[in-house]
Amino acid sequence: MNEQLQNYAREQLKQGLSQCTEGQQRLFKQMYAFKTMDLPINDCVDSMPIEKLDWAMQQVEATLAKAKLNL
Repeated sequence: MNEQLQNYAREQLKQGLSQCTEGQQRLFKQMYAFKTMDLPINDCVDSMPIEKLDWAMQQVEATLAKAKLNL
């Protein structure tokens, strides 16, 4: 993945995670920053390995879509 796509993915993740609850963000940290749970969510996204960005984006999108259905 080129750098421009990485940056886009990270920004999209940050935007999506900002709409998630604290509990959902905590779960995200457990999956992607398990050794540094005290990191702010944006720092967690910035430190994620490139190969996990696509799956993380899919998870956040699904979480937000499910939240819209439950409104």
